[in-house]
Amino acid sequence: MEEDKMAILERHDTGPVAHLRLNAPERLNPLSDAMLAALQAQIDPLGQDQTIRAVVISGAGKVFCAGHDLREMQAGRQAEDKGAGYFADLFARCAKVMSGLTRLPQPVIAQVHGIAAAAGCQLVASCDMAVAAENARFAVNGVNIGLFCSTPMVALTRNLPRKQAFEMLTTGRFIPAGEAQAMGLINRVVPEAELPAAALALAESVASKLPQAVKIGKQAFYAQAELPLEEAYALAGQVMVENMLEHDTAEGIAAFLDKRKPNWST
Repeated sequence: MEEDKMAILERHDTGPVAHLRLNAPERLNPLSDAMLAALQAQIDPLGQDQTIRAVVISGAGKVFCAGHDLREMQAGRQAEDKGAGYFADLFARCAKVMSGLTRLPQPVIAQVHGIAAAAGCQLVASCDMAVAAENARFAVNGVNIGLFCSTPMVALTRNLPRKQAFEMLTTGRFIPAGEAQAMGLINRVVPEAELPAAALALAESVASKLPQAVKIGKQAFYAQAELPLEEAYALAGQVMVENMLEHDTAEGIAAFLDKRKPNWST
């Protein structure tokens, strides 16, 4: 897909890299009902697209993503159940998008500038990697308005040590990019002018690898992380066997031993 523009989400591809840009800058790119639907509409076909080997998610305007759309959430309270049904559905749809990014066969990279707050920080934590501008700040700040960020907590606690995650969740403090990198939330920090190029360079590095190996590895990475040590090794061993039996893996190893470039079929 060369270019597919939607009102609230833009997509363009650079070779094997798909770029998704949240495009509601006047509202700070909230994860509104429409934005979640647009993201889900891209995630589903991306998972089947063998021409795309990496995905970069960014935000238009001054910030990456300020979180959920609070005006929409307040409007949901007008229902007879005071919004219980709407809120349950909203958080389920958001969780589907976040877990969908993890389940994509392609690595997903967040390209962050400005702020990534609440569910916006959840989006960063749900991506496989993240590159941030020096001016970027991160927070799960729902607690500041009386709403503990319990769903963002799921992704956050899978990125950070417990005490750092708990401090962010209970104080709502905005973390500067350098501190976020030291804590493990993001991979690297660059000047804002260099941000798109840095994210693309990381994506292209990943995209240059054997796609099937990266797909197998990403699935195993998340699966083993939830297992006890012995079960994790058992799973990883099975995955290594599967990977070794790939025709292109045999060619890659042979090429290394022969000191030549591999002639991969993909």
